[in-house]
Parts: sequence; structure tokens; C-alpha cells
Amino acid sequence: MNQKERLDYLVEQFKEDSVVYRNLKTPSDTEEKKRLLRSLMNIRMPKMMPSSVIAIQNEYLQERNRENGIVTSDEIPTVASQGGSHDFADLLSIWQGDITRLSVDAIVNAANSQMLGCFVPMHTCIDNCIHTFAGIQLRAECNRQMNLLRARYGRDYEQPAAVPMLTEGYNLPAKHVVHIVGPIVQYELTPELEEDLAACYRNTLDLCAENDIKTVAFCCISTGVFRFPNKRAAQIAVKTVTDWLAAHPDKMGRVIFNVFKDEDKKYYEEELF
Repeated sequence: MNQKERLDYLVEQFKEDSVVYRNLKTPSDTEEKKRLLRSLMNIRMPKMMPSSVIAIQNEYLQERNRENGIVTSDEIPTVASQGGSHDFADLLSIWQGDITRLSVDAIVNAANSQMLGCFVPMHTCIDNCIHTFAGIQLRAECNRQMNLLRARYGRDYEQPAAVPMLTEGYNLPAKHVVHIVGPIVQYELTPELEEDLAACYRNTLDLCAENDIKTVAFCCISTGVFRFPNKRAAQIAVKTVTDWLAAHPDKMGRVIFNVFKDEDKKYYEEELF
């Protein structure tokens, strides 16, 4: 089965699985089919799917990831190799691009308190992208972990800010995903919100050390729709990671600050160079 055949097959299977959209007309355009498949994956609640369908989904997503271009940590220059003099310049990197392309031990997902990914079809948030290209198994695993937490803490349990959850990466190039809820700035930035953001980085690194994860790529946690000021977020991220590395020598091989916007790239460069 080639990639076009996989796409055609998966569109029909996910339409049938959705029930509501099983009679939706399938577009003839390949890009529109990709959009439809992603949308059906985005809105799908965590539930069983035949193993034969999951196997084709895995083949399809892994090929799509190869087409997008997989980037290893060895291909990303360190701050030291670019002339930076930061105390941990040989362990730190800035990389601008799509975090789902990174072949590292773990990437960090800016999750919401439900911890099930983004259900908005084709949304461009990092939560949506990571769940899309990991495959439906990721939402299922997050759901299993949340069910265990609800059994312990009550049916209305939601994941608090700065408490990380570790999952497999499934079809992503990354081996694992660390899901973490960042603080939301509703009115004005406060010291408590700043400490919550610092805790996101600190607790993620603690979790990585506990699980022998040596390379991790952080997204810009809490910026964007969570409204944390981008420059201050970069300052907190770099300081927290620096302090953690100083307190935990030899625990981490590489920390990558993954940015998407030019604005964020500039702020991280100001802190590291």
C-alpha cells in the first residue's frame, strides 16, 4: 500500500468511525483529504480502533514525518558552537521550527488541564500538532493516565499547572512527550504566575532525570493563547534551566529551546548570547 492508498483508506475508516460524518463526501484533492483526515483525528474521543487501522495509520504518519524531514539533536548547533559564552553553552541550543520533526528523547507539549489534546479541527496549536502526528494512541494513553488520576482524586480532577505527564511519542520522531499545563495570565503577570512557569521547566527536567531522558526540547510554554509575555517567558525558561543544570551535573545531555516565531528566537538569543 502506497501513501496515497493509505490516505484514502484512513479517510474512509475514520469517517466510518466518527458515525456523524460517515456520509460526508470525500474530496478528490489530496491536500483536502489530508485536512479531512486530520480533522477527523482531532475531534475523535479516545476509544478503541481496530488494530489493522492503527497499523495503517502508523505507516501513514511515519511516512509523513519522514516527508516533513526529521531533525536530530546532532544537526542542531549548540550555543557554544555558535560562539556563545553561557555557562552551559555546550548543553543548550535554540532551534526554530516544527517541534514534531525533532528526533530527541522527549519533546514538551503545552497541554490544557484536560490533558487530552486539542479537539479543534486543524487548529495550529502545538497540542493539536503533537497529537495529530503522534496518532490516536497518544490521546488514548493520556486518557488512561487521567482516568487513573480521577480514580484517585475524584471524577472532576484536572491536571494542575506545572505537573508533568510522560507518555510515549508513538509515531513522532521523539521517543517521549512530556505534557505540561502552563500558567494562564488572565489579567496581569504576578510573581505566583512566574513561579508556576519556572516550575514547569524545573519539574519537567526532574521528570526527565527520573526517566533517563537525556535530550529534551522545550516549546515556549504559556505564551500565545495563555498570554504569558514572550520576553519574560524566555527569561524565566533560560534562568530555570540554567539553575537546574548547575544543581544536576551530568543529568542532561542537551536542552533545546524550540521556538516558532522570530520574536521568540530573538528573546532566547538575548538570554544565551
